[in-house]
Amino acid sequence: MTLVNDILQQMPGLSQPPRKCLATLFVTILVLRGRVTFRNLSRSCDYSERTIARQFRAPFDWPALHQRVLMTALDPRSELISAHDASFLPKSGKQTFGLGHFFNGCASRAARGLEISTRAVVAVTRRCAFTLAVAQTPPGAEAPKTAQEETRVDFYKQQLHAHRHRLPPSITSHCVDGYYAQKQYIDAVVSLDLHAIPTLRSAAACLLLSTGPPPQRRGARRQYAGKGNCQDLSRFEDLGPRADAPHLHL
Repeated sequence: MTLVNDILQQMPGLSQPPRKCLATLFVTILVLRGRVTFRNLSRSCDYSERTIARQFRAPFDWPALHQRVLMTALDPRSELISAHDASFLPKSGKQTFGLGHFFNGCASRAARGLEISTRAVVAVTRRCAFTLAVAQTPPGAEAPKTAQEETRVDFYKQQLHAHRHRLPPSITSHCVDGYYAQKQYIDAVVSLDLHAIPTLRSAAACLLLSTGPPPQRRGARRQYAGKGNCQDLSRFEDLGPRADAPHLHL
């Protein structure tokens, strides 16, 4: 815990009581068995349930803490990429903030519960991910949205912009799953000088640019030459093997 204490000492505007409480809770969470709740935490440390709840009501810059941990724990020469994904949390009841219908990957369908959207830094060589920022996804309205209302993708874009400056300078790639393979999200990734690496949906329409001669007619030149098929590579350009990685054929 010496590393954690040193990082908490560097946090600006953090007084001694919350610093001691956070350092104690980090150790308690690691040794706690069962669900991490305020009551269970109070049974394994010197802080009462009310004290822990009061400390968590105070604002704290968690992304800044995660950024300092990444700068300390990761080797700047290691291969790093950025990642963005959401996790579903089942939750019953009616009074919990943020309850809505979100996609549950375990059940492969939408279910009622909570969702958290997570930005992470992935160390490719170590094959592990480090959380950078987590935010609770706001529930969507049951009625159809108008053009002025914020969509769920808009929320993901805001989180993408809010924490771009916290990524290590060596990161140039951003990996997401098929849900994020939407034009407005990919445009936001490109605007932040990142290379988007998504998993395309099965119904994704990948259009090939037209490279043929200009048409013998009036009007604008044809922009696209039909849809591309990743199972048929005859219409793609063969670049051969990479010089630095001969086993990869492009």
